[in-house]
Amino acid sequence: MNAPAPRSRKRPRMIAAALVGGAAAMLGLSFASAPLYRAFCAATGFGGTPRTDLAGAPSPGERVLTVRFDANVARDLPWRFEPEVAKISLRTGETKTVYYKVANLSDRETSGQAAYNVTPGQAGAFFVKVACFCFEEKRLGPHEAEEWPVVFYLDPALEREEGMRGVREITLSYTFFAIKDSTAAKTSETATAKPKG
Repeated sequence: MNAPAPRSRKRPRMIAAALVGGAAAMLGLSFASAPLYRAFCAATGFGGTPRTDLAGAPSPGERVLTVRFDANVARDLPWRFEPEVAKISLRTGETKTVYYKVANLSDRETSGQAAYNVTPGQAGAFFVKVACFCFEEKRLGPHEAEEWPVVFYLDPALEREEGMRGVREITLSYTFFAIKDSTAAKTSETATAKPKG
């Protein structure tokens, strides 16, 4: 009758090990899910996330659309941030560069990271960013001001998309959020900044 005792001790250990392993796997998946989702959205344009493209624009299409530019800053980031122009018109496939003006209004160095979105949501799959300040953390010294570019085009494939037929305007919206206690090395702000003068 004493023979089952070792087995009953072994079983709770196996269950505990399985639970700890499952919890560790869920924790790892929770950390990996945000970057994986971000990569999926950037590749597909899902959820209004613009695609990124290093190959360059295709040949121009036929449609002309208006692109509006929106800029926001979270309350805890002492920056002024605005587009150089409120809107532009462009033909599909035509590459454009638009600058955003940014200024640190505080007496200390601050860091921020931009989150972006395209509306209407179905337009995100056709809004292709070639270069953008939003790809990296940005730092500004006390009272420093710069102009940062975003280079983009609208994929001519949108002309064949049923859901885009009635779309005449697309809005590119950015919100800058503060990065607290940043330890990242200073990125290439100067290389991407528009020359003054």
